[in-house]
Amino acid sequence: MRQYALIALAAMIITWVLSLAVYRIALRFKLYPPIRERDMHSRPTPRLGGVAMFFGVAAAMLIASFNPFFGVIFDEPGPILAILGATLLIVVLGIVDDLIDLDWMIKLAGQFLAAGLIAWLGVQIYSLPIAGRTVGSSWMSFILTVFTIVLVMNAVNFIDGLDGLVGGVALIANGVFFVYGYLLVRTVSQYNYFNLSLLISAVLLGVCAGFLPLNWHPAKMFMGDAGALLVGLLMATSAISITGQIDPSAVENGGDGGVLGGSQLVGAFIPLLLPITILVVPLVDFSLAVFRRLRAGKSPFSADRLHLHHRLIDMGHSELHAVLIFYAWTVVISVPCLFLFLFDSYWYALVFFLAGVVACTIATFAPLGRRKRHEVAAQLTPEQETSVEQRGHDPLDHAVADNHTHKADRASGTEGTSS
Repeated sequence: MRQYALIALAAMIITWVLSLAVYRIALRFKLYPPIRERDMHSRPTPRLGGVAMFFGVAAAMLIASFNPFFGVIFDEPGPILAILGATLLIVVLGIVDDLIDLDWMIKLAGQFLAAGLIAWLGVQIYSLPIAGRTVGSSWMSFILTVFTIVLVMNAVNFIDGLDGLVGGVALIANGVFFVYGYLLVRTVSQYNYFNLSLLISAVLLGVCAGFLPLNWHPAKMFMGDAGALLVGLLMATSAISITGQIDPSAVENGGDGGVLGGSQLVGAFIPLLLPITILVVPLVDFSLAVFRRLRAGKSPFSADRLHLHHRLIDMGHSELHAVLIFYAWTVVISVPCLFLFLFDSYWYALVFFLAGVVACTIATFAPLGRRKRHEVAAQLTPEQETSVEQRGHDPLDHAVADNHTHKADRASGTEGTSS
């Protein structure tokens, strides 16, 4: 654990220093795109955070290569080189898109190329942890891996709309996945705790932590498509790579006969379930966006202002509160799966999940309740005691009014900076 922590710390420090440098260079040479209609910020803001994040990943991997504890990983450099090559391709693609707005088909082709590079050089879904099942053929494994990586990349990129949203969600999700992966590997092998999946998770934790100070509300710099796609690619690759390093038969019987998983019924499914649950929030937003756009006869990758984080803002949440709500839902969904792995009883996971859902639901819809109370109070107030401004005002229309005000302020340059 200490070696992983050192790599994460190195990645965090390097990314933070590089982020400051990139930020100053971007301001000096005015390397930022104009504000788009769907953007939440009011002043032109650099979107080159992905550059600092990429070099943070590369530097952390280089440092790890000199650590003898990680020697077993770098004995086969193919997967490492494939990951670095794919991330470089994605970052270059994202930078160009952030600066000149590429056609969505070009972006999607680049994503498939990057995912194909990773799958071609050895990081694939070889097995599913369900009764020792293996993927039918090498081509099926290749195709499934490529589509999984592309799906996760776009899901993460779709939620990148508020200050610190992607970075914080990635920190929480990867933190849970790292703890799970470390305990899983330690249970399977008592002598070697070092593998590619955990190294990627540790590096990504450090990179996100290093960039988040500049991306916290109000953000000085955004990670852009380059950073969001990089985060999605590494999250997917980390989850996929663990399938080739863990024997599915080890989790076949859960807590009864198998060596993994405290709960007998779900023990065999946790290695498959947890990587999905940590991505539930991005995947839900991605699925809704694709369905919404296809139903309207548009491209699934066309931009709009109807993502989940936009809806939270329109409900009356501040940008910071909306981000914290996303964080909370990520914790509520992912942590119970970890509890299922850690404890013999379901009750710990069930109680945590139910309590979390209730608390998050109340927090999510709280603005609607406040507006309803204001509406009732306005209706009960005698007409002679009601000001001219209050008459005819429906508090439930406040979100729409706020949206128009937001756009007007942004056009006049009076609103504060946000992502």
